[in-house]
Amino acid sequence: MRYTIAEIANALEAEAVGDTSMVVTGLSEPGQAGPEDLALASNVKYADTLAGGKAKAALLWDGADWEALGLRAAVLPQRPRFAMSRLTALADAGQGFGTGIHPSAIVDPSARIGADVTVGAGAVIGPEAQIGDGAIIGPLSFVGWRVSLGPKAYLREHVSIGAGVRIGANFIANPGARIGGDGFSFVTPEKSGVEAVRESLGDQGEATGQPWARIASLGAIVIGDDVEVGSNSVIDNGTIRPTTVGDRTKIDNLVHIGHNCVVGNDNLLCGCVGLAGSVTVGNFVVMAGQVGVSDNLTIGNNVVLGAASKVLSSVRDGKVMLGYPATEMKTNLDMFKNTRRLSRVLRDVAELKKAVFKSGAND
Repeated sequence: MRYTIAEIANALEAEAVGDTSMVVTGLSEPGQAGPEDLALASNVKYADTLAGGKAKAALLWDGADWEALGLRAAVLPQRPRFAMSRLTALADAGQGFGTGIHPSAIVDPSARIGADVTVGAGAVIGPEAQIGDGAIIGPLSFVGWRVSLGPKAYLREHVSIGAGVRIGANFIANPGARIGGDGFSFVTPEKSGVEAVRESLGDQGEATGQPWARIASLGAIVIGDDVEVGSNSVIDNGTIRPTTVGDRTKIDNLVHIGHNCVVGNDNLLCGCVGLAGSVTVGNFVVMAGQVGVSDNLTIGNNVVLGAASKVLSSVRDGKVMLGYPATEMKTNLDMFKNTRRLSRVLRDVAELKKAVFKSGAND
């Protein structure tokens, strides 16, 4: 990284003040910044720690008095946290995968490779795969038969994409992502105890143990543009129709999206989220860490599911849910507060009983 303050401000569509020709070569937290770093002091709470470093330039919060902070120059974006998106992209040096196709990579002759594609050491690109212009296939990654990968896709190391998967532009897959495994679909010759329990909510009836028969996954996966998948996350193929993930959805680490799920646009699925089979998710949904959604449910648009919520029924548009089973957050918090008060209420009731009985005995 090597940019002038003016160049950075221009890239961020922000105001530059002071010595805008000053060059910075790195980004740093305020307290650890050196004289050639741009200190990231996006909030007034960083004012004291900024003085503890050696920064001569900083990205500051709205209204900051950069001269009083002893700086030679500053970048003043309207929304500093949003500016971090472009700023970190400017500073990202990548993973050093090099350019071109590594001699140890295996590329099937029938694969169609776009312009300016990088294929890392030990990567495998299968027959009839299509790799878009500017894509990067990291070391030891696998792109299967008839996969379509859009332009500027970026697969980190050890990513695998199974046969028939179609992915749009600007896709990012972090290390160990697995896309296109079979769904967890099994069935018994006769009605199983599990099916009986779902109907009765507790009674298995006369069901006996039976072996499970596998249902093959034929539907593959369709992923839109600007989607990111975190490390060790998995997306399963659909059974007949494809599992789908919409544009600009971001998926964190250790997330599981089951077979036949339909995930809409602009969603955030945080770490350890699990969607069982055939879940439908709308747009602009946020699922915090460890959220679990039972199969065949619908999550509406603009829903927020709080951390560790377990969703056992469909959720309407705009709801904010929490708990197990998930209920509206306000209701859930009231229930929690009431549970904490329960021991005190029981003590009060016991004292009242003693008083009443004692009064009765005196009569």
